[in-house]
Amino acid sequence: MAASFRHHPMRARAYDRSHAPAQSVAWVAQQKDAPVTSPLIEQLGRAGRLDRIFISGEWVLPSGRDRAPVIDPSTEQAVAHVALGSAQDVAVAVDAARLAFATWSVSSPRSRATLLERMHRLILERAESFAQAISQEMGCAIGMARGTQVPVAAEHIRVAGELAAGYPFLSRRGDMAIVREAIGVCGLITPWNWPLYQITAKVGPALAAGCTVVLKPSELSPLSAALFADVTRDAGIPAGVFNLVNGEGPEVGAALASHPDVDMVSITGSTRAGVLVAQAAAPTVKRVAQELGGKSPNLILADADLPRAVAAGVAAGLRNVGQSCSAPTRMLVPRERLAEAERIADEAASALVVGDPRSPQTTHGPVANRAQFNRVQEMIAAGIAEGARLVCGGPGRPPGLERGFYVRPTIFSDVLPQMRIAQEEIFGPVLCIIAYDSLDEAVEIANGTVYGLGAHVQGRDLAAARAVAARLRCGQVHINNPAWSPHAPFGGYKRSGNGREYGVEGLEEYLETKAILGYGDDPAADAAGAGDATNTRIPKEQRP
Repeated sequence: MAASFRHHPMRARAYDRSHAPAQSVAWVAQQKDAPVTSPLIEQLGRAGRLDRIFISGEWVLPSGRDRAPVIDPSTEQAVAHVALGSAQDVAVAVDAARLAFATWSVSSPRSRATLLERMHRLILERAESFAQAISQEMGCAIGMARGTQVPVAAEHIRVAGELAAGYPFLSRRGDMAIVREAIGVCGLITPWNWPLYQITAKVGPALAAGCTVVLKPSELSPLSAALFADVTRDAGIPAGVFNLVNGEGPEVGAALASHPDVDMVSITGSTRAGVLVAQAAAPTVKRVAQELGGKSPNLILADADLPRAVAAGVAAGLRNVGQSCSAPTRMLVPRERLAEAERIADEAASALVVGDPRSPQTTHGPVANRAQFNRVQEMIAAGIAEGARLVCGGPGRPPGLERGFYVRPTIFSDVLPQMRIAQEEIFGPVLCIIAYDSLDEAVEIANGTVYGLGAHVQGRDLAAARAVAARLRCGQVHINNPAWSPHAPFGGYKRSGNGREYGVEGLEEYLETKAILGYGDDPAADAAGAGDATNTRIPKEQRP
């Protein structure tokens, strides 16, 4: 996917001078506590993006003074400090979003599409800044940040614009009209592993539907979120339509989920976090969309081109250092081909370059934070203790990398389906090879976890691969490693969540359905409402 990575300097925003010092207080403290390690962080700090939150089109000081460090996972050092919001700040942001909803929800879908198109262009123009931010805040190799993380994130905004322009917000069934209307104010909670991608996957369709938004990005990866807020402002998104409140889950996330004026909450995160959000949301009976954990199988059929299938499986399972909820981290192979699969997997892993994420030669940087590093080390130790056999990798850091949250790409074989490493989401560069004796057994193993997010099937016989895909209890199946599509609905069965993101189905998560009986056959009314039903409640001359 081609994209321009031209650097676009951030433009300063006028602040309320009664609250904003000439230079950010948090930025001064950050300079004292930690060295400036990149021009981007210096730029963000001086512009007041690190000590403020974004409400009603302005960067404003939060109500409290809590701060969180931004840790560079390649050095384990704080490179900045970001202001954390509170429940009080959430309330202010929700009020702004509620006020903006009155006009944004009835704006022309085509006008929303135009603004989303501007956002798409700005993300591509500022792609290098986004890539640098993602690499520094969560350790992504700069090549992957430039080539994957940013371009695919931009695609979600592009697709949202197309959907806004063409979606049938009003349809007819005889003399009845079916109207799809924006659900309201949406609280969006996003993770640290694909920080920009997960923001655009939620914000894009929410805005396209006519919803207004309060975003809580991960406090562990806040830099790209700050850049994104500036994109919304510079694209001309009206004040209050998009708001950003940094903060921790127990404070800001819980406040969003429980707020009575939030009509929907969408979370991408762990299953545990999803459960907590659903519990907090239950008393107000709001819609909850959850994209949660996964333990995706990669079922390699007996007729597969094994060298190609295994090498592609290793690449997919360890992509983004294994920090993808849909990563196919369980590779199921016919028992008679196990030794061959192990050899190919070992060769594929040995070609990975683990190191400084700033180097263009690096394919895999560190995992994103200390908690995740400790979790991965714990699970590698558990695999060894349970009797799985190491094909490559193992505990500890790779040789020569004594500092940073680096993990050795690790492949286990002789893995039994009931082992912890085959059942629990590890979220690191750890792959399990599981042998099977029959296709029925393979399908049973593939379905044999509490998760159901994604799956891969690989084989030469397409009809056979399709038949296997039909038996898998998950939300998305990849046959023979197809290209990623922003139109393919994504979401899970079982404890992997509910609801769908991406494409038309992702847009529809943010819509309510209204049936109007006795709508009649008035051609003038039909012409006024067709494709623009959300805009029929205000005079044409007053529409944006």
